[in-house]
Amino acid sequence: MTSRVGAAIDAAHAEGRGALVGYLPLGYPDLRTSIEAAVTLAANGADVLELGPPYSDPVMDGTIIQEATQAALAGGFRLRDVFPAVREIAERTGVPVLVMTYWNPVLQYGVDRYADELAAAGGAGLITPDITPDAAADWIAASERTGLDRVFLAAPTSTEERLEMIVRQSTGFVYTVSTMGITGERTELDAAARTLVGRLRAHGAERACVGIGISNADQVAGVLDYADGAIVGTALVRALRDGGLDGLAALARELRAGTARGAK
Repeated sequence: MTSRVGAAIDAAHAEGRGALVGYLPLGYPDLRTSIEAAVTLAANGADVLELGPPYSDPVMDGTIIQEATQAALAGGFRLRDVFPAVREIAERTGVPVLVMTYWNPVLQYGVDRYADELAAAGGAGLITPDITPDAAADWIAASERTGLDRVFLAAPTSTEERLEMIVRQSTGFVYTVSTMGITGERTELDAAARTLVGRLRAHGAERACVGIGISNADQVAGVLDYADGAIVGTALVRALRDGGLDGLAALARELRAGTARGAK
């Protein structure tokens, strides 16, 4: 099956620019506003949406995202809310919607059940930060059956053997971690990201998108000198927190402008 995420990235390239992947937590500051925020992000330049259901132990997330997800949980967000939210966002935007989720909620819900309901809702696939392809046989099978994309993470510390496996089993793109550690804004992105993308290309990666630490248009442009897409999360959550939907829209437009400057 054709990857909708891959097609969106390829369409951006056809326009002479890189892709913008935007992350927002579902349920923050409340479920309805989080849906409107995702629609706003798509309307103002995101090529791919990455939605994060709140999780009680977000080991990869920095302070701003942790605070947002804890607020969503305190506000009553439940796993069952994911699928109606994805459905509405997908229908209203036409932009591919990935769910970025820790693995335990998927496992508890049932891998096949989760895949079936996500596909039925119009979701494009999953980003799974805490499971590697060698431990994801059930998910790989379910994604192949349903046509969902599966996006695995590659880090600068990954061995060549692991990178080969990640490239072989990822669809849509490989999520390329620019730095070691938790998500958040950084003044400078590690040079390790550029090296890691080169290593992924050597293993045959068609698309590599870089995330963690990207917060402004200049950083987007810099990443897109060598990568296919730039993933922005913390800065967007901060914009939503501090400026509401208008603040989010303004930052999204700024980031989108960076994709043109960074196009190959």
